[in-house]
Amino acid sequence: MKTIVRPAFILSALIISIAATHALSAAGREMLVYFGTYTGKESKGIYFSRLDLESGKLTAPELAGEAKNPSFLALHPSGKFLYSVGEISEIGPKKAGAVNAFAINTSSGKLTFLNQQESGGAGPCHLVVDKSGQTVLVANYGGGSVASLPINKEGDLRAAASVIQHTGRSVTPRQSQPNAHSINIAPDNRFAVCADLGLDKVLVYRLDAAKSTLTANTPAFTAAAPASGPRHFAFHPTAPYAFVINEINCTMTAFAYDATAGTLKEIQTLSTLPAGMSVEKGFSTAEVQVHPSGKFVYGSNRGHDSIAVFGMDSKSGKLTLVQNQSSLGKTPRNFGIDPTGRWLIAANQNSGTVAVFAIDLATGKLAQKGEPVAVPSPVCVKFLRTN
Repeated sequence: MKTIVRPAFILSALIISIAATHALSAAGREMLVYFGTYTGKESKGIYFSRLDLESGKLTAPELAGEAKNPSFLALHPSGKFLYSVGEISEIGPKKAGAVNAFAINTSSGKLTFLNQQESGGAGPCHLVVDKSGQTVLVANYGGGSVASLPINKEGDLRAAASVIQHTGRSVTPRQSQPNAHSINIAPDNRFAVCADLGLDKVLVYRLDAAKSTLTANTPAFTAAAPASGPRHFAFHPTAPYAFVINEINCTMTAFAYDATAGTLKEIQTLSTLPAGMSVEKGFSTAEVQVHPSGKFVYGSNRGHDSIAVFGMDSKSGKLTLVQNQSSLGKTPRNFGIDPTGRWLIAANQNSGTVAVFAIDLATGKLAQKGEPVAVPSPVCVKFLRTN
């Protein structure tokens, strides 16, 4: 029997095909952006927006999932799960903070709570997921410790497999105890590095991702300058370099990194402020990130309220300050660079806004794109591709 294809059917199929092609094309131009916050009268937890990768336009934020003080976030390499700290000092009767696990609905952007585990110390402020997706590592600022938590196949967390307590202090009154401020994983997934502000040390751990355990490396740390306050740390994506931003004296330190031994050797330390400017009362630094191209390094200045842009020499690892761009708000606690390297979004905690900047791929310099968008008490910025 001969099949008759009617013109109306052909037209409908063509319309559906065009719509599907358009939807796929649009999805390729869009990225989810998650914001960790401090909760209170304005914020209820984790928020998200959508970033148009062509225009840099950011949609108005929506609540993705409720949580208490989910200040810092980390994404699972599968893109299916999101983890947040619960920056608190107690869970019930215990002196501990929390790590929360969520499943991501990439269509809606919404989060479904999976479970919560203790972070291994009070005041967790930073966390990452290892590159194999088997372990969450967390730094506890208040407790001065680091911990590793196994991840189940369903994305939920098991209790910590290792908790390591830091000990000692450094030279300023505020450095009277350890303050583990960040933890980051080396590109080959063999080592984890913790910047401890209270100790003026960058500690290195061996990571066994399959067992979700941390053990001290030999040597166990690299000393930072007294009263510098190492805060956040970033590995170069391809070259043997790494960078730490120092909170107290507003400096950036470049290191040579030995990937075999897991050791760091200082190359250079320079100010994150404009030439000739000294550290003033109320000034401090916060975040450091390396551009996906590896050509630029960025750091945030609080008080001065700017993003410092550095060019990097690929042969020596040395940095040169090329710009201090206003963050367009108060207290840029964190920022994120999208995976394409075209956009930087700064989270201005005390003005309750996030600002989008276009990145010049030749110079690394930033240029304002549109007006800042209101997000309550933003602390952390994370990007997720949805296709």
